Amino acid sequence: MASLLAIILSTTQCNIYSFTGAALSPDVKTISISNFFDDAGGGPPNLSQLLTEKLKDYFQQNTSLSLVNENGDLQLEGNIARYDFTPVAPQATGNDQVADVAGLMRLTITVNASYVNTNNDEFDFNNRSFSFYSDFSAERDPSSVENDLIDEILDQIVFDIFTATVANW
Repeated sequence: MASLLAIILSTTQCNIYSFTGAALSPDVKTISISNFFDDAGGGPPNLSQLLTEKLKDYFQQNTSLSLVNENGDLQLEGNIARYDFTPVAPQATGNDQVADVAGLMRLTITVNASYVNTNNDEFDFNNRSFSFYSDFSAERDPSSVENDLIDEILDQIVFDIFTATVANW
């Protein structure tokens, strides 16, 4: 039994694993997350700040990394490339005099991110796209659901960026 434990420990000592799935080398101690700029327009004025703060919070809550302003062992930067509402799920009105309508509307946000691991460039990526959307009834005013949709979408994008960087999934 002791030899089995020794084998398991010796094969996993290169990386430190956590319950969040993060696989970090013991040499990686810091992360720098630059402001993600809003190049899409159309969203709320604080969208880039919301995304940047969500990324910082998520990494701090789910890793033991220290957040530094620049030149971290891990470096993350990017921009919001798309923010738009589009109609989906057309519904026929059944009247030739009235145009068909959308039954649902969709908010889509796309973020482009670049990632550098200064200790191991195997998982680095440049300008990788992360996108998510959420649908809502076209009968609702978009401004009445926009904040909740943004929160839901950004949570998923942050999770996707996290898994693509430190979880190596």
